Amino acid sequence: MRELSFTVPIEYNGITVKSFLRNYCKVSSRLMIKLKREPMGITNNGVHTIVTDMLAAGDVIKLCIPQDEKMIEPVNLPLNVLYEDRDVLIIDKPADMPMYPAPRHDCDSLANAVSAYYQNNNEKISFRPVYRLDKDTTGIVVIAKNSYSAARLSGKIDKEYIAICEGKLNGSGIFCDPIGLKQGHCIQREVTKSGEKAITNWKVISNSENHSLVYIKLETGRTHQIRVHFSHYNHPLAGDDMYGGSLSYISRQALHCAKISFIHPVTGKKLKFESGFPKDMQSLILKCCLKINK
Repeated sequence: MRELSFTVPIEYNGITVKSFLRNYCKVSSRLMIKLKREPMGITNNGVHTIVTDMLAAGDVIKLCIPQDEKMIEPVNLPLNVLYEDRDVLIIDKPADMPMYPAPRHDCDSLANAVSAYYQNNNEKISFRPVYRLDKDTTGIVVIAKNSYSAARLSGKIDKEYIAICEGKLNGSGIFCDPIGLKQGHCIQREVTKSGEKAITNWKVISNSENHSLVYIKLETGRTHQIRVHFSHYNHPLAGDDMYGGSLSYISRQALHCAKISFIHPVTGKKLKFESGFPKDMQSLILKCCLKINK
């Protein structure tokens, strides 16, 4: 069970427990309901309290987050852990690994691997990725180890991607075309007026006659956003045959989540992590005569 403590600052003197938890601690409504059901889920100076009680400056509120019950089947698989503490787990995900069990990948997903990792460390924790990467997109995934961290981190991770697209791109730009489900499909997306807002910032790192190495930063997180935008502008990602890319050089979309940064949900410290190019993208860079500039 994860315990979190918060000292009431002077500006919150005289406020209710509920207001303090929602506004200062940023506790979600769902978690607050769970805490209220726990015998000592919320305490004030070591004594059980209810959310309508009033607080005084200097009071110490402690939350006892209940243990998770729902678990995905654990399967021992190689797992590249970049960082871990009591609230977050950061993984460098390989290609050909979906986030959750899926057809043809019912026991080799990241969820299966992380569940086994927790089990091997005698932890009973649900799989809570803060965001998702496609099955064949490699790179950094941030996983929250409790519901408090998950709520605090949702939409708060800055991610930077590296991609290799087909064709010669120059300079930088922004794709801001809306994206929605392609008519008649249950997975594939397309640019469509009826879609949701999608903003993709890109900058060319290097190029050759037939390929470009591109740095990408997203302002929104639509499914297949990068892949759809680049395909729409006739620069599909190399290896992305779903959206028109060729499999001649690489067998999956050449897309990698290379850098992430975020404010830790409990300590408030800023954390940054990087992941180097996977081997297949390194090989593609050499084949396409691209240069990596820092």
